[in-house]
Amino acid sequence: MDSGLYAAYTGLLARTQALDTAANNLANAGTVGFRAQRDYFRSVLAGIGNETSPSQVGGAVNDFGVLGGNLIDEGQGAVTATGNPLDLALNGPGFFAIQTQQGVQYTRDGAFLRSDTGQLQTAQGEPVLDATGQPITVPTGAISIAPDGSISVTTAEGSAIAGKIAVCGFPPDTALVALGTNRFVAPEGVQAAGVDTAIQQGSLEGSNLDVVNGTMQLILVQRQAEMMQKALSVFNNDFDKTAAEDLGRV
Repeated sequence: MDSGLYAAYTGLLARTQALDTAANNLANAGTVGFRAQRDYFRSVLAGIGNETSPSQVGGAVNDFGVLGGNLIDEGQGAVTATGNPLDLALNGPGFFAIQTQQGVQYTRDGAFLRSDTGQLQTAQGEPVLDATGQPITVPTGAISIAPDGSISVTTAEGSAIAGKIAVCGFPPDTALVALGTNRFVAPEGVQAAGVDTAIQQGSLEGSNLDVVNGTMQLILVQRQAEMMQKALSVFNNDFDKTAAEDLGRV
């Protein structure tokens, strides 16, 4: 069978998966701390090894790329001032560390709150961690957060340091795993480390997706998927019809 059929099939598969990614990116263009995901491709049989007697089907398919997965775009998003002293944005690489029921997760969403017990938490009630991995307790008073994450609280008795917010980074080329819209976990065996990134108080970082480019990408991928679907239809219908009607006469 003509290897063009396999090319059309792998192309349709890759474009369908890429369409899901583009749609998810665009749907979260307004999500605080969202990191867009980018597609990467690989050969169908990459990593299998060199067979002494490779199959003809495998050889035909292996020349065509399929979607290998998604990588997180760690580019900076736009920072918008809110005036809320517990809204924090990161100017540079890194993530806030939060304690969840599933373990420590990382986020760029700095829309934090002070609980009734004084604990610094996310909107979902998850504690924000300091550099030692412990929750942070913030006394009642005027809160000031320095670029290095140090929290100062001013009361009638004076000022005191309440803790220091951790900003965590990972080694280059670490493939973080996305959980939900703006939560991430590190791959097994990869440890987070502190990074020298400034925290901006009274601001939030938005999604790092360019809406115009995201819309164009969605339309482009949709058109490509339609083209691959049409190509498959040609192979399945027109070519099979030709083979059944004409080759039988030879």
